Amino acid sequence: MILGIDTSLGTAVAAISRDGEVLVDEQSSNPLGHAEVIGDLLRRASAVAPAPTHVAIGMGPGPFTGLRVGIATARVYALGRGIPAVPVPSHDGVALGILLADALTGTDTGRFAVVTDARRKEFAFSIYDGLDDDGLPVRVTDAALSPRDELDERLAAAGARRYDATAVSAAMIALAAARALDAGRTLADGEPLYLRSPDVVAAHAPKRVS
Repeated sequence: MILGIDTSLGTAVAAISRDGEVLVDEQSSNPLGHAEVIGDLLRRASAVAPAPTHVAIGMGPGPFTGLRVGIATARVYALGRGIPAVPVPSHDGVALGILLADALTGTDTGRFAVVTDARRKEFAFSIYDGLDDDGLPVRVTDAALSPRDELDERLAAAGARRYDATAVSAAMIALAAARALDAGRTLADGEPLYLRSPDVVAAHAPKRVS
């Protein structure tokens, strides 16, 4: 049983069985109130799936403050339970959902880009092309930033259709983690995908007083 947590856009918590059955899927679309809702979502998910064996963490890309709420919560939960944490790029979860939905309808997805709003007139994007033999999205390019006015031109040059994501499914984050575990693969390291430095910086050294 795998618990998935992602706060790269809204706040999402889900639990799936190892074979991919979704046991609970809780989410809030509020892009700012992560800390206010994640505890309640986690309690509701834990009531349905009380004994997870792994915690899948959406690692972004996403805004600094929101993303670290989910990552910190997931790591503390995993530590408290004594279970492994499995990092997953958040765009991988979106891509997996797109590819599975298209497979059900017989749609030829082709090469596409998962695009999320990175604020400051920039978008974050990752390019994908189908599923591999392990049932995981083939990531052609890792997550990167692009000015809004340049993104469409960059995607056209890469031959990628644009898909703007407004939410990340924690269930798809958990499913990507399950498939990676089955294949003995690592999808991401333990570092959050902030893509840019946070707004807050360390203060300068105090001035000398003579």
